[in-house]
Amino acid sequence: MACFVVPAVEAVVVTGVYLAAKRKEMKLETPQLSEGNKFASDEVKITWSKRLSWLLGMLWGGVILLAFEHFWHGEIVPFPPFLSAMASPDDTAEMLHEMSTVGVSMAVTVTAVWGVICAFVQAKVNALKKSLKKANA
Repeated sequence: MACFVVPAVEAVVVTGVYLAAKRKEMKLETPQLSEGNKFASDEVKITWSKRLSWLLGMLWGGVILLAFEHFWHGEIVPFPPFLSAMASPDDTAEMLHEMSTVGVSMAVTVTAVWGVICAFVQAKVNALKKSLKKANA
C-alpha cells in the first residue's frame, strides 16, 4: 500500500546529507587544484558524497519502481487522499502497520546492502593503496 514511503523519506534525508557533504568536499578540494584541473595529490580515495550517491541511486530507484507498481495496482490515485488505503480508518491502520514493518525493513535492508558495498569497496581501495606503495618504494 504505502511501504515505499519509508524509503522515500530516507532518500529525502540522504539527499540533504549528500548535498551538504558534496558542498563541503568542494570547499576542501578547491585549494588543491593545480595545473590543468588535476589534483595535486595522487591519493586513491572514494569520497563520502560518492558513497552516498550509491545509496541515493538504490533508494530512489526502489522508490520510483514501487510507486509505479502501487499506481499500476490502483493503490495510489491522482486525487486526494492519494493513497487509497486512507479512505477508511481500518485501511489506514493496516497501511501504517505495513509502513512500520515492510517499509522499515526495506529501508534497513537497502542501507545494510549499501554498507556491505562500501566495506567491499574500501577493502579494494586499501589493497590498491598497498600495491601502489610497494610499486613506488
